[in-house]
Amino acid sequence: MASAFRNLSWWAQDYAYAGIWQVRAFFNRVDPATYRAGDRTPIVVIPGVYETWKFLQPLVEDAHAAGHPVHVLGRLRHNRHPVVESADRVAEYLEEHDLRDAVIAAHSKGGLIGKQVMIGRAGHRVRSMLAVATPFGGSRYANLMWGPTLRIFSTKDATILALGEQRDVNARIVSMYGRFDPHIPERSELPGATNIELDTGGHFRILEHPRVIAELLALAE
Repeated sequence: MASAFRNLSWWAQDYAYAGIWQVRAFFNRVDPATYRAGDRTPIVVIPGVYETWKFLQPLVEDAHAAGHPVHVLGRLRHNRHPVVESADRVAEYLEEHDLRDAVIAAHSKGGLIGKQVMIGRAGHRVRSMLAVATPFGGSRYANLMWGPTLRIFSTKDATILALGEQRDVNARIVSMYGRFDPHIPERSELPGATNIELDTGGHFRILEHPRVIAELLALAE
């Protein structure tokens, strides 16, 4: 019973966090190009479904303040396109800007896109990836969704299954997730990756956990 109340509390806090940042993102008019300055390892940010890069702005600002050029992809818009299509757009961006030895910082669906990039034509341009709350094995809740945007997270989805079979790049991925995720009951453990379970819960609010930025900066050293 205690764990159920704890999870309910985490769930409520999670949606409050998501709501606040969606509102802030709507009113935010920061030019993302201002974050591209820096002489350290480049970081490429890939948000989750229905999110823009602004949802991850606290992470962007911390990484930029540490001297890293941070690249956000406006071409993904609200990230509703299929994983493979979105990965092609990220690969195009890496090639257009000639980014090398880059680190990907991804949230949720962004981690699936990031892994698709790593196994694709631009994979040699990516050093590693930090994936936060990514449904690498899918989510059984997606089977209950009507729209195709969310059904792609099904545990039986062809892309999810195909990515699961590609394990060569997993050693270059750090997967971080909470003890409880209201969207991914299976959580985000990825075989062969560095898996870090945070002593908290949520799908969105763990983005502000101090360990997340610490791991990102460690990867980008």
